[in-house]
Amino acid sequence: MTRPNPSWRSLLFVPVLSERFLAKAHERGADAIILDLEDSILPTRKADARAALAAAVPRVSQKGADVVVRINRPIDLAVADIEASVMPGVAALMLPKVMGPEHVRLLAELVTDREAALGMPIGQTRFLALIESPAALPHLYAIAAEPRMAGMSVGGEDMATELGAIPSADSMYVFAMHGLAAARTAGILPMGSMGQLANINDLDSYRAGLKRGRALGFTTASCIHPAHVPIINEEYGASDTELDRARRLIAAFDAAAAEGAGAVAFEGSMIDLPVVIRARRLLERAASWTR
Repeated sequence: MTRPNPSWRSLLFVPVLSERFLAKAHERGADAIILDLEDSILPTRKADARAALAAAVPRVSQKGADVVVRINRPIDLAVADIEASVMPGVAALMLPKVMGPEHVRLLAELVTDREAALGMPIGQTRFLALIESPAALPHLYAIAAEPRMAGMSVGGEDMATELGAIPSADSMYVFAMHGLAAARTAGILPMGSMGQLANINDLDSYRAGLKRGRALGFTTASCIHPAHVPIINEEYGASDTELDRARRLIAAFDAAAAEGAGAVAFEGSMIDLPVVIRARRLLERAASWTR
């Protein structure tokens, strides 16, 4: 049994051993907090990070944010991470450097065993896949279709390094769009942005990348800086004005459809079923944005 797909806009990375970041994580307004066991944790502190998870989960979720845990890629670390991470308060695991569906299934077996041991509903713990190697690109659709999958992101520093490229919106564009198509086909979150993110203080550039990402079809982005959270929520969310327009647009279309019309003029534009579907999806996603 799996839970309904989440409708997250923003996911904020928080190093699980950093008291400074943990203390205010619940105040940042992110839809989900990613407690990180991977890149932000030194190899000598991995065990400490796992031990800190149980106390960190209720702290960062106290204002309603969901909790995700990013585990490590090497299988010996992943096994230990899963044992520590799977618990009722954790909505999903973020899986780095996913290679293919068999990789996902192996980790899913471990998660299933842990859920069963804790008396949790089987399938409650979802997966977010990070595709960070060219070798995984032929398997995007199969990865996205795995039952626990809730979202997928393609690209990043590791992908660019293996390609011999400089990470940028241009170098990652083709691969990110393939990932978006795979995610949409599977009905999971297409995660990503299409901006130059090297300078985390350049908020205008960051916003521009999100605007481009939304126009291309992305719905969700992760970030490492709290200042990015409200920008993601604005650009991958919707204003009250947009939501009101969506409701009025749907009402106008439904009234026309009741009279046998398949399209109708609305505020200077012709609207038909695809436009209405986008409006309905927006309202459905917004219903879960309580923060």
